[in-house]
Amino acid sequence: MKLIIVRHGKTIENEKGIMQGQGIGGTLSQLGIKQAKELAEKLKNETINKIYSSDLKRCMDTTNEIIKFHKNIPIVLVKDLRERDFGEFTGIKKEDLGIDKNKLVGDILNIKQGEQIKEVIERVAKFLEGLKEKHIEKNILIVGHNTINKIIISLITNKSLKQIKPQDNTEINIFEF
Repeated sequence: MKLIIVRHGKTIENEKGIMQGQGIGGTLSQLGIKQAKELAEKLKNETINKIYSSDLKRCMDTTNEIIKFHKNIPIVLVKDLRERDFGEFTGIKKEDLGIDKNKLVGDILNIKQGEQIKEVIERVAKFLEGLKEKHIEKNILIVGHNTINKIIISLITNKSLKQIKPQDNTEINIFEF
């Protein structure tokens, strides 16, 4: 299996330092649209058998750019690929919590009302195991979020989340099994 993991394009909310989680679909900014188009261009010659995307707007919009070069590829929208539920932090500006707006915080927040990081790891691990069983000899593209992609990479490489660098918008990571 070849697994291509990408993060969605930058959103208006990313630019403002607003924590989106699952509660905000996110709208690609002008830069995010440009990033998504450039990502699609980079992936246009990749063989892709199936695309799994988070069902949140920012990922779907990024996926829509990619499929312009992969018109007949099946797309599956997956709730398990949604970003972590930030609970009480959803919609809050990072700077209001004393956090730099450019810092990615999905795996470090102490959330009371949303998802604990352990819960997110469990749902992503379950998804990844199912993927390996279904597509052992296929090329799969995942369009996800920072925390989700870090968890996938952590599970594949057997490294802790702290050892995995934050995912830049439209960053590409490729693994072969």
